[in-house]
Parts: sequence; structure tokens; C-alpha cells
Amino acid sequence: MAADEPLPTVVIVGRPNVGKSTLFNALLGNRRSIVGDEPGITRDRIYGEAEYRGKRFGLIDTGGIIPNDDAHIPGEILKQAHVALDTASHILYVIDGRLEITASDRDLAKLLRPLNKPLSLVVNKIDVKKREDLVHEFYSLGLGDPFPVSAEHRLGFDELLDHVTAPFPREEAEIAEAEAEGGPRRIKVAIIGRPNVGKSTLLNAIVGSERAIVSPIAGTTRDAVDESIQEGNTIYRFVDTAGIRRKGKTTEMTEKMSVIMARRNIRMANVVLLIVDATEGVVGSDATIAGYAHEEGRAVIVVVNKWDAAEGKSKRAFTETVRDQLKFLDYAPVLFASAINAEGIRRIFSTIRRCFEAASTRVTTGELNRFIETLKFESDIRIYYITQASIRPPTFIVFTDKAGKLHFSLERNLMNRLRKQFGFDGTPIVIKTKRR
Repeated sequence: MAADEPLPTVVIVGRPNVGKSTLFNALLGNRRSIVGDEPGITRDRIYGEAEYRGKRFGLIDTGGIIPNDDAHIPGEILKQAHVALDTASHILYVIDGRLEITASDRDLAKLLRPLNKPLSLVVNKIDVKKREDLVHEFYSLGLGDPFPVSAEHRLGFDELLDHVTAPFPREEAEIAEAEAEGGPRRIKVAIIGRPNVGKSTLLNAIVGSERAIVSPIAGTTRDAVDESIQEGNTIYRFVDTAGIRRKGKTTEMTEKMSVIMARRNIRMANVVLLIVDATEGVVGSDATIAGYAHEEGRAVIVVVNKWDAAEGKSKRAFTETVRDQLKFLDYAPVLFASAINAEGIRRIFSTIRRCFEAASTRVTTGELNRFIETLKFESDIRIYYITQASIRPPTFIVFTDKAGKLHFSLERNLMNRLRKQFGFDGTPIVIKTKRR
């Protein structure tokens, strides 16, 4: 898959209790959804990443909170699932093959057709030959050839997935290989932050266009909006994710979906811009959002936006506050910008490049071992040698004389020394230990 291409997304939709979550879990190969007999038990849309014959794709289970009134179900499912359906590369419409086709099934089919998205009718719970003979009835929904499956027994998946993933690209090698062939370097950048900190305005300032909808109403951006821009030999792909609210406040299913999609965009990014509002300072939910990027091992830049409105504030004092509130992001550069006045934008580009290069740096085992010889640690663990296992994030394996992890303070010290010696600016470092 080309480095700047997003993962294709397959969205599972259907009435309550037709087996969507069971299908999701079976396709994913793990139990990420709660499955139970009570209709509508899936309280959250769940996102996962699946792979079939070398083709990776995102998978979304749109369970959702559905009203008990059957008459409202089709429209409500569509309303709740619209964020997912807008980004879908393929829709799996699941119905229960053991039951007669209901009016709700027909209504939902009627609502899905105008979306003009690739769509497969998945007739679930078909686990015996007798039931398979009934499948022809489902042609009456006008959605083409039905795919009989049993999610519980994992039957019928190959035919379904061959069809669904046919247009999806195969995984290709790392970005570096494309660059080695003389192509432009591609950097994927996710813009994240609380609602209304100015993410969309910043995206507009960066690309010099009104691509994202900007409004003073918190949370106007419901979807990820992306834009590519080339500077020299680098193509930057910016993704403005919907504002992430704290878990407790995301009662609306659309908002919950926004968190899942934002986390997906973080996972797909090389560099993350965490936008903080200068007028409000660093708040608790900034730390939560920053934690998502840190956990995913992404290079992070803290952009303090609306600096023009922060009268009387000192950059040095504000940076200290950021360091104090976001201790785990001690590696992240802090930049000051005013998206509305397009100030501080040029510096964002150069910092993205620097952080991407740092996250992509490889250090030879020889260099690392010469480096280890210069270190003096007060510890009862002896470090024999270090090797770098991977990049983005730079991951090191430390071979020691004892089993178990390094002590937190020793690990911290080692990270800081590696950062200083080899210039791992803006990127987290991962250290794993092995007993020699």
C-alpha cells in the first residue's frame, strides 16, 4: 500500500442481534466487541485492523444504541453509523439467515442503496446445508448475490473476503524503500486535540485553503479531513481528526466514533501535532489525547495555538507548564502559532521533518556498543550490548545479565543518553531487555 494511502475501511451494519459483533470478532481474530444475547448490547462502535492474504483493512462494528421501537431502527442505525459509513470502502450489511426477512431489513436495504458504496449482503447464522438453500429468498432485497456465512463457526469467510478485498492494495515495503528509488519522501501527519482548539483553522493555514469546515461551535469537524501538500522532495499528508472529548462526555454515538477514528488516524500517522489552546492552557484531556499518540509510539509536536490571544503570557513559562503537565512528552518540541493569523506555520514544517527523520534513524550495533562503553551506571544489572530492532519508534534491545525489565530510573537515564547522543528529537524511544 502506498505510504500516504489510508487503510481501506470495512463497516459492518445491520439490525440488533443479527451477529454483527460475532462477525467482527471472527474477522478480527480476537474478542474486541462485547457479545451477548440482549439486542443492542454493543454500546460502542469498535475499530480494529484485520488482514486477509496480504491486504490490511480497518474494520468497524457499528453496534450502537438503538431504540426499542422497531419502526425507528433503520433510520437510527444509519444516523448513528454515518461517520463510519462516510469513510467506508465497503459495507457489510448483515441479516439473520434463520429468520424471515423483516420490514426493517427491507427499510435498511432501501436506505443503504443510495449511499453508492460497495456493499455486500451477509446472511449470517447459515451453518447447515438446509439453511443455505433458503438464501435465494434474500435476492429480493435487491443487493446482489448474498454471502451465506456462519460467523460463529467461521464458515463462508473466504468467498466473502475475496470479494470485499479484491480492490484493496497489497501491503508494500516501508516508506524508505520508495525513497531509495528516488521518489519523494512522504510524511503522514495527524492533527489532534480537544474540540475547538483550532485544528481545522491550523490545517487551513498550513495548506492555504479552506478545506476543513471552520466554526466556533465545538466539535464541528465530525470526520477526518485530509490534505496533501508537497514542499521540495517531501509530500506531507495532513489529517485533521475530529475533536476528541473525554470518554465520559462522549455519550453521543457519533462522538464515540470520532474517538475511534481519531485513534485510527494517530495509528496511521508518522508525526502527530497535538494542538493546545494558549488561552486555556494545558488541561487534563490534553494529557489523555497526548497519551494516545505516545502509546502508539508516534513522533509528537506540541503546537500552542491562539498565541496571539494569550496576552501577557511568556513562551518560556508556558513551555515549562507543558513539560510539567505532560511529563511523558519530555521529548516533544513545543511550538507557538496563531492559525488565524498564519503565524508560526513555516516552523511547523521544518519541525515535522526533523521529528520524522529522528523517528526513522537507525544506529548500527557497532556505534551503540561504543556508546555503551562510555556509560557509567550505578546499577546491579550489567549491560553487555545493545542493538536497534526497528524504527518509528526507534526500538532498542538491551542484553543484560538478569531477567526482567530495567529499573525505571535506569531505563530513563539510558533513553536520555541515547536521545542526546543520536539526536532522537521529537520521538519516543522503546527499550526492551533480554537476558543474554
